[in-house]
Amino acid sequence: MPELPEVETVRRGLNRVTLNQPMWNGAVLLDRTIAYPGSTPEFLAGIAGKSIAQWQRRGKYLLADLADGTANPAGCLGVHLRMTGQLLWMAEDEPLQKHARVRLFFPEGRELRFVDQRTFGQMWYVPPDRPPESIITGLRALGVEPLSAEFTADYLAERLQNRKRPIKNALLDQAIVAGIGNIYADESLFLSQIRPETLASDLKPDQIQRLHQSIIKVLQDSIGAGGTTFSDFRDIQGINGNYGGIAWVYDRKGEPCRTCETPIERIKLAGRSAHYCPSCQPSA
Repeated sequence: MPELPEVETVRRGLNRVTLNQPMWNGAVLLDRTIAYPGSTPEFLAGIAGKSIAQWQRRGKYLLADLADGTANPAGCLGVHLRMTGQLLWMAEDEPLQKHARVRLFFPEGRELRFVDQRTFGQMWYVPPDRPPESIITGLRALGVEPLSAEFTADYLAERLQNRKRPIKNALLDQAIVAGIGNIYADESLFLSQIRPETLASDLKPDQIQRLHQSIIKVLQDSIGAGGTTFSDFRDIQGINGNYGGIAWVYDRKGEPCRTCETPIERIKLAGRSAHYCPSCQPSA
């Protein structure tokens, strides 16, 4: 599933090419991709003639502020890529992918195409009289953004202090920190020298300080590399992310640690995989 760096990469790309151009029409090829409104015609009517003023990101959600040429709010377009979703900016006459789900048509023969093999991705049209979180309910439960000023070591310590579960699983909880998934939890724990099975409540102040700094570094490094592509992620031009080639531990079971050459190990924690170096991440 695309995580914060991948979604942020898409957001930045969309802001470069899609703004201030009216969407004159659209086509929904799989009705269940539209989470709101309840019908495809309502969704298409909601976005028709509107342009995108700005794309924002909240956790793994993309939110486009819509404009209609007046000073009044014009609603919001929400997107969640889920496991395999891709937003691709391309010419309208390019061959249609097998898993294309939604097409949004722009001037000069351009379109924004939502491609999603596993069909878990969703799109929402939020009318101007409703706040996005009233319809895109997953927004309500999100914790702070890890690249924001609100994400401090003190905040992280407070949210972890009573969590009697492995720190790897705690980092996947979007109510604690928004946007982190399997890849960047593993990478952050490696850089902070913390075993993934260590209970969150057992972390010492110096470990939390290192973890806080490592989360920020890993996310910034991955954004700089255009995110990670291990299977489906592509940016809006269809280009792979490059972070996977420099990952410390994720998806590297049996390969030598880049720091000490000890083979990377993989374990399961509450049904989720965790990669770590047994030498660089010693037991607590």
